[in-house]
Amino acid sequence: MKMDGSDELCEVSQTLRDHVPRQLLVGNLTVEGFSRAAVQTYWRVPELKLGFDVGAQPWAFMGLPRLCISHTHMDHILSLPAYVARRRMMKMTPPVIYIPIESVGGVKNLLTSYSRLDYGGLPCELIGVCAGDEFMISRELMISVVPTFHSIPSVGYIVWERRKKLKEEYSSLSGNQIRDLALSGVEVSREFKIPKVAYLGDSTAKALDETPGMYEAEILIMEMSFVAKRHQSDKIHKYGHIHLDDIVKRQKNFKNKAVILSHFSARYADKEIEMTVARRLPNMLDGKLVLWF
Repeated sequence: MKMDGSDELCEVSQTLRDHVPRQLLVGNLTVEGFSRAAVQTYWRVPELKLGFDVGAQPWAFMGLPRLCISHTHMDHILSLPAYVARRRMMKMTPPVIYIPIESVGGVKNLLTSYSRLDYGGLPCELIGVCAGDEFMISRELMISVVPTFHSIPSVGYIVWERRKKLKEEYSSLSGNQIRDLALSGVEVSREFKIPKVAYLGDSTAKALDETPGMYEAEILIMEMSFVAKRHQSDKIHKYGHIHLDDIVKRQKNFKNKAVILSHFSARYADKEIEMTVARRLPNMLDGKLVLWF
């Protein structure tokens, strides 16, 4: 029987489609991804159609129409050309990519260089962002850009759900009365926002303290690169990272439903991380803490 390799290719394709990184369900949102310092960092929340960083790009993540990039260290952005190229290859719309404004020129050069090597276009919309910017991504969802403190230009992101609530002064009115007021042009409701997902990227803990929404988001995805006493906090902070000491000091601040700690230094074995955190935070932030390997 003649073998042309098509069966093997089909098997590989199916494997790529079936492979899904670790998942965590929190309420009605799913977190998927991986992060290890100097290796790769990539995350997505499929229900929000949104990803964070692209140090690797699993095939299943290709469908994300938007990416939020925290900074341009290689382990956070290495697979950006592949992500853009795969969407073009599959005839998907060009993705929208949010990135620190200082890095836009360099990323354009990166994509141009890859395009020349690949002999193919890399269409995407690069949006340079600064702390304080806000972007609507649907009628109910918005992204705010928050300051972070790393060794190169960096930002974090919070995804907010926008809701409306009837103003208290109209709570005693009937439905018809409220309708009539609204039709007459009176604003009968007020908007409020719920922080759903916060993404820190790489930063010192100063970013948490300066942005209360980080502590209040239902899901917080953050780095904790170092855990051991032998790694001194002052040196770690100098290079824009977080130590377990920083989490211990702030453990009462976390109001989140889930706090995902990741981006551990490759100096540590998983077991050392688990044992050290269990000793220093035996209640695991009231059960909210997730060590992500």
